[in-house]
Amino acid sequence: MADRLYALPPPEFTPAREAEARAAKDAGDVRLSRDIAKLRKPTVSAWAVNKVAREHPEELAELLDVGERLRAAWQEQDADALAELTQRRGEVTGRVGRLIRQAGDLSPAAGTEVDQTLDAAVVDAEAAAQVRRGHLVKPLSYSGFAPAPTLRDRPAARRKKPTPEDEAAKVREREEAEARRAKERQEAEAAHREWREALDAAETAYDERAERVAALEKKLAKARGKLDDARNRLEVARREERRARQRLDR
Repeated sequence: MADRLYALPPPEFTPAREAEARAAKDAGDVRLSRDIAKLRKPTVSAWAVNKVAREHPEELAELLDVGERLRAAWQEQDADALAELTQRRGEVTGRVGRLIRQAGDLSPAAGTEVDQTLDAAVVDAEAAAQVRRGHLVKPLSYSGFAPAPTLRDRPAARRKKPTPEDEAAKVREREEAEARRAKERQEAEAAHREWREALDAAETAYDERAERVAALEKKLAKARGKLDDARNRLEVARREERRARQRLDR
């Protein structure tokens, strides 16, 4: 279901989602109807990335593979691999970026969002998984440390041997960055849980009130029918009373 909806251009998404939600509800699957209604409309840049994930999976897989190897080289501090993969990253990212731009007439702002999304997919495993699924609703970004060549890339004659203090500083920087990301994720998860609960409560309240309104409308329609019958009987009684009075006055 989600694959089918996220394959549609953004202008067609909302009407199709509403139609699918109604169809599920009419079929008696209220839970599925709610799940469909919760699907968010993608931005133009997110839709374009999703489109390439479906139509050019091999090219996208190559980019994500470069990202995975680049992250591994960063962890191992392999300068040669970092230099090679950084160059390849630029080539593959450019090729995939062109494919995405060909998916639609993207504005400069949307093109920038596409580039940010690809960068995030390269340096962050979770972002890569989201891009691979093809269900993005908004562009991605990454604010942590990105894999890049280090001092080890320099020729031996110019290379400065790191001191214990330098190594300790690098460790602290990585730990602080990881702590910041963990804190930001915890805050994001807490905010999401809060709004998820609020959304569930609002949906439940809406469904209950919709059912009440439907029941009241049914009662109202029945009452209107009875009112129409009473009006007809009243008109007949008035007419017959007038005729009886006319015969009496003769």
